[in-house]
Amino acid sequence: MARLVVTSPGGAVRTVPLVKRITSVGRGSDVDVRLEDVGAPEHALTLLWDGRAYRAGSVGAPFYVSGKKREAHVLKDGDVLRVGDTWIALSLSEAQEAEPAAEGAAEPLAVLQRLTDFSARLLQSSDVPALLEALLDEAIALTGGDRGFLVLVEGGEHHVKVARNVAGESLALDPDRLSDTVVDRVLRSGEPLLVSDATADPEFSASASVVNLKLSSVLCVPLMHRGTSFGLVYVGSDRVGRHFDQRGLSLLVIFASLASLLVQNALLLDELRSDNRGLRARLEQQRFGELLGSCPGMQDVYRQIEKVAPTDLSVLVTGETGTGKELVARELHRRSPRTNGPFVAINCGALPENLLESELFGHVKGAFTGAVASRPGRFQQASGGTLFLDEVGDMPAVLQVKLLRAVQERAVERVGDHRAEPVDIRVIAATHRTLEDEVKRGTFREDLYYRLAMLTLRVPPLRERGDDVVVLARGFLQAFAETYRTPARGFTPAAQAALRRHAWPGNVRELENRVKKAVVLADRPLLRAEDLDLASEPGPPLQSLQEAKAEFERRYVLEALGRHGGNRARTARALGVDPRTIFRLLEEDGEETP
Repeated sequence: MARLVVTSPGGAVRTVPLVKRITSVGRGSDVDVRLEDVGAPEHALTLLWDGRAYRAGSVGAPFYVSGKKREAHVLKDGDVLRVGDTWIALSLSEAQEAEPAAEGAAEPLAVLQRLTDFSARLLQSSDVPALLEALLDEAIALTGGDRGFLVLVEGGEHHVKVARNVAGESLALDPDRLSDTVVDRVLRSGEPLLVSDATADPEFSASASVVNLKLSSVLCVPLMHRGTSFGLVYVGSDRVGRHFDQRGLSLLVIFASLASLLVQNALLLDELRSDNRGLRARLEQQRFGELLGSCPGMQDVYRQIEKVAPTDLSVLVTGETGTGKELVARELHRRSPRTNGPFVAINCGALPENLLESELFGHVKGAFTGAVASRPGRFQQASGGTLFLDEVGDMPAVLQVKLLRAVQERAVERVGDHRAEPVDIRVIAATHRTLEDEVKRGTFREDLYYRLAMLTLRVPPLRERGDDVVVLARGFLQAFAETYRTPARGFTPAAQAALRRHAWPGNVRELENRVKKAVVLADRPLLRAEDLDLASEPGPPLQSLQEAKAEFERRYVLEALGRHGGNRARTARALGVDPRTIFRLLEEDGEETP
């Protein structure tokens, strides 16, 4: 029984028996052979059995037979049609006697089954060179060739990536010996080429590969991706009287359709791995422990951490809420001699006064209602390590006295006790307030400020960190995508522009939350500005260049006037312009002239 062997764009192969006199083929739901291919017409073609042969006729767009465009065609056993990105082979093995197959070539159905099994094995391979070698070995075996070459187009030029013989051995080949009319024609046209008797063919008998490699017959089939050839498979025979035929070309065309998918997937995966390695390397270059970023402000923070971390100086970390002050404190601890000791943190603004004192210094049993047992405070817990006092500027004034004594004497008294307990700690404090102003207002003790701020370390807000916002966003995306196993892998260009444009009042904490939400809800690889709840519209309209120049000139003249005490003549001499220019600019600005 005659049958069609259909190879879908994804590589799936199925066999459809031909049981009707007229068989319709296409993507529509009402055809006899439905194609799972978005690039195929709903009604592509019909196959008519006239009692002697199958005749193919187009209904929608033209189809291709062995790489040539056709509106109608009388099909022979083994012919291969292409509709969209789907390959369809006709097998008449049980309907009529097939033409003699080339030596070493298999029947179409056996070939397709072999290719399907082969594809399944190769899809599990991640080694691109080994994959290309295996593909070429299979192409040589399928066609019964003696040697073969796999060529890829890179940077506008073609390169021989693999050269093999029938024994599966790699060949040393000068690429120039294969740079000839056969390769150029197939890459340019995107159509397969059969040179049955190379020595007698007037067009190709003098081609470099035929002459240099002493070939008697050649098959050359392009590797296609989205209608463009990105490489080719070249198989040659060097045995006298051993010529390839149309059947061999059809087999190699089917093979190339599957090989194109496999090679593209392998190259894309290899590129993604390379990009991922590059991204990880760039992230590591911009990482300082748990801190991430490379803007000048953060580089200054890193330098100060390296210098002060080995000491026991008290450090005051300042910066807006959400800038990562605790991460800076942890990095100071991690790089200090106390790294093996505890890091204990407490938010001084999060607890009421009575609880904060107990949390900081501990209490003895019966010190207040509910104190059913003695309990150490954060000072005692941090002994041997680092105590981090977050938002110390929010501490009640009455506790600032006791904190000053504890920091100064490195000893604390528990609530309800009068005995001092020595503690071996380093104190790092943080605040979003400007403590100098708080000292002037009398809300923060000056002596405590100087005791805590032996060194002040400012963490810049996110809006001052330039491209760090994108670096941080990528770092968060990578971590959350792995945690929540979502498809998100990057940001669209518009999303990156929106990230840079946003003011980030909540700083790094806001960025982290926005990226986490977008990753969790992601249904595509690239996150958009809308996914981050950021406006994707451009900022305010730009001034014209002439307006911008005039504005700069006006401001510059006014600054120069200020430097010269308002004397316009001296200003004009300093700027190298006529004094009337100064008068004209001031008149345009609304200034009165004398």
